[in-house]
Amino acid sequence: MNASAQALPLTQQHTAAANTSVSLRLPSPLQLKQQLPLSSALAALVQQQRQAVKAILEGRDSRLLVIVGPCSLHDPRAALEYAERLASLSKQVDDQLLLVMRAYVEKPRTTVGWKGLAYDPFLDGSDDMQTGIALSRELMIDMLKLGLPVATELLQPMAAGYFDDVLGWAAIGARTTESQIHREMVSGLGLPVGFKNGTDGGVGIACDAIRSAAHPHRHFGLDAQGHPAIVETLGNPDTHLVLRGGHKGPNYDAASIEQARQGLAKGGIAARIMVDCSHANSGKDPLRQPAVFDAVLQQRLAGDRSIVGMMLESNLFEGCQALGKGALEYGVSITDGCLGWAGTEQLLRDAASALR
Repeated sequence: MNASAQALPLTQQHTAAANTSVSLRLPSPLQLKQQLPLSSALAALVQQQRQAVKAILEGRDSRLLVIVGPCSLHDPRAALEYAERLASLSKQVDDQLLLVMRAYVEKPRTTVGWKGLAYDPFLDGSDDMQTGIALSRELMIDMLKLGLPVATELLQPMAAGYFDDVLGWAAIGARTTESQIHREMVSGLGLPVGFKNGTDGGVGIACDAIRSAAHPHRHFGLDAQGHPAIVETLGNPDTHLVLRGGHKGPNYDAASIEQARQGLAKGGIAARIMVDCSHANSGKDPLRQPAVFDAVLQQRLAGDRSIVGMMLESNLFEGCQALGKGALEYGVSITDGCLGWAGTEQLLRDAASALR
């Protein structure tokens, strides 16, 4: 990768609040995009990738959309090695599968913990977000240069503007699908977005989110220069449901998908469903993901065209490791456990063969 974006001067401001905090000025989204710009060729590629995803959602492209990659990115070198392998595989299966690189740089935390590359790129609690957002954007651009569409979860709306022009697809997580702020944000994005079902496993919250995001909104936000602004959006019609299971267990079986279809139909929403093979659908066991994937693939092969895609958490090597407990193993997740590359490659090759 190229050198990180040039740092901007920092300012410190002590608040008058009881708990004194220190704020460090970050570059605006426009400034970071100027420092790490997309070439005209890459910008055109992103538009092509978005149209390809949209064609799958609308049923004009019969391929299966697969969002695949590490649970989170923490080592740029390992992430690029994974992306290089995925780009090579993509060329061999792209007649049946549209592979999208999972490049998650923000991680939601149930309580506390490492929040992702954009927050803490040095993995030491220093929370150098200025370096983090630049490194994250640079890494995504390097993945684009390999020809891969890039996907991420948009967790912090203020951070979305740093990456929105490089993404081919984005996710809104189970805990933020209910958030009005995230629905408003999605309504202004010019890319396909998947809303995950709520943590209870029900799809009602996601259906409400899809309907809300499809409508125009006026809301509080930031402009490209980072100034507070009234933001006016046109609505985003390119959204869909992502099933990820819930507290009561998985929801990838045929009965659950039929129930999800009925919920979508009741809300007047097109039946386009992606299944996340991790989280509650795999019982948080990464090695169960292939079984989930195969079960959903069989439903697709049996004629269920509402299933448009799947998600896999995959890294160079399987499993996960704890951060802060000695030297880190190369290519192993520091958040959720992942399927290893060897198993991932075989799974996707077999899927392409079955679909053929």
